[in-house]
Amino acid sequence: MDDVQIIALDPIPGHKPRRFVFALMHNFTMLCFSSAVEALRIANRMSGQELYSWALAGEGGEIAYCSAGVGYKLDMGLTELTRDDTLMLCGGLNIAEATTKPLLNWLRREARRGIVTAGLCTASYTMAQAGLLDGKRATIHWENQDSFLEAFDEVDLTKSVFVMDGNRYTTAGGTSSIDLMLAIIANDHGEELANAVADQLIYTTIRTDQDTQRLSVPTRIGVRHPKLAQVIQTMEANLEEPISPSILAMDIGMSTRQLERLFRRYLNRSPKRYYMELRLQKARNLLMQTDMSIINVALACGFTSPSHFSKCYRAQYQITPYRERGSHVTRLSV
Repeated sequence: MDDVQIIALDPIPGHKPRRFVFALMHNFTMLCFSSAVEALRIANRMSGQELYSWALAGEGGEIAYCSAGVGYKLDMGLTELTRDDTLMLCGGLNIAEATTKPLLNWLRREARRGIVTAGLCTASYTMAQAGLLDGKRATIHWENQDSFLEAFDEVDLTKSVFVMDGNRYTTAGGTSSIDLMLAIIANDHGEELANAVADQLIYTTIRTDQDTQRLSVPTRIGVRHPKLAQVIQTMEANLEEPISPSILAMDIGMSTRQLERLFRRYLNRSPKRYYMELRLQKARNLLMQTDMSIINVALACGFTSPSHFSKCYRAQYQITPYRERGSHVTRLSV
């Protein structure tokens, strides 16, 4: 072993490594998978013990390809797991197509046996489709939140980096797998080991389930103006039923003219134009991630007239909603 500071852990009589079974869906995201495995590997290294083991599963049991085109040799197909296993479902691109009937049946069967199940990246969608998240708190990548909310009313969707609700875990994608695994390691073997793993990963800020996945509004728009940020947050929370500029201005103690000048100065567009762009971005996500009808997409984004929606959409993206849906086979995902 390399020269590394071992974290002393009390030996556990009869200890067997906790096994994680990573179920790799077609076009899964490499980052969410590799981040989770590396955290387990480093926990073993830092403790000087085999605390964790892992295996790769997937339909067919032979090879699974991630969205970067790299193939991973699988250890097993969709076979029965042991009760002590932790199932880590890894999603990615085109999640609806990757959510196959055999996979759903397998997830439901394992769930009935009480297996702890986690959804990494977009796999929260598959877990919800299988009914595993009914009545549970969950999260998914921010880009997929609009479509998830439309599809699964029975799930309490949050904007957290990760969520652990009973024996159901979900993450927001990207590096949030690290945060989930550090929380699991801390629960299993203490904060000292989890912190040591984070140090090895050069992960200087460990996020909790109270942290949200998107940057703050000021950071995203590159402007630190509290009233501007407040208005934009209100806009983002009210896309289905847009609020008039006059009410937005009144809520922050400004006149409509002052609000106009504020947006022109910092964002080079009017509040009305900025609001429209937010609504159209949501519409684009829904068109590419769901099978909702065009009229229902329009209504979900605050347009009461399909013709007006189509006109605005074409002006923004140089394509009609109908053609947009037909031209994008691949759904948005991290």
